Amino acid sequence: MAQHIVLLRGINIGSRNRVAMPKLRDALAEAGFADVRTYVQSGNVVLSSAQKSDAVVRNVRRVITTEFGLDVAVVTRTRAQLAKVVEGNPLARVAKDPKRYQVSFLDAKPSRAVVRRIEAAADPKERVVVDGREIYAWHPDTIARSKLWALLAGQDLGVTATARNWTTVQKLLALAGAPAPS
Repeated sequence: MAQHIVLLRGINIGSRNRVAMPKLRDALAEAGFADVRTYVQSGNVVLSSAQKSDAVVRNVRRVITTEFGLDVAVVTRTRAQLAKVVEGNPLARVAKDPKRYQVSFLDAKPSRAVVRRIEAAADPKERVVVDGREIYAWHPDTIARSKLWALLAGQDLGVTATARNWTTVQKLLALAGAPAPS
């Protein structure tokens, strides 16, 4: 069985889309997933399954719809894929504050036009690297007022996306059993 890192978009933000992590773990285990673990309240799940990634996405979405009445986007990576994200960190030399360093995980590669929009949205101090189905974004001054972050957090990238800060990315890799490089 492969380990999958399941990233839910837009849950437990403020008072909307509330999902209790213990109940989510139980519901996923009842649906046949093994070794179900969660990290913080923002929709980070590590589980084991013999299913391929696309089937994991479909089945997790079904569980969330059935058990919680929510239709949320789900993006997944295998443990090996997440390890490559960490190992291939293209901004390791500049991104020094892990809370201001974000990785957006996409369900498909963005179009060239979207990549150009993303690159154009970056402030001169910010750095952004689009690498396949990941977008690495360094916001040295602020995330809250960043035009780049506003674009990445929106839903007009043409693909499903959800972002995690670098601390969370490393914690999820560790939770999945692989050592997280610093």
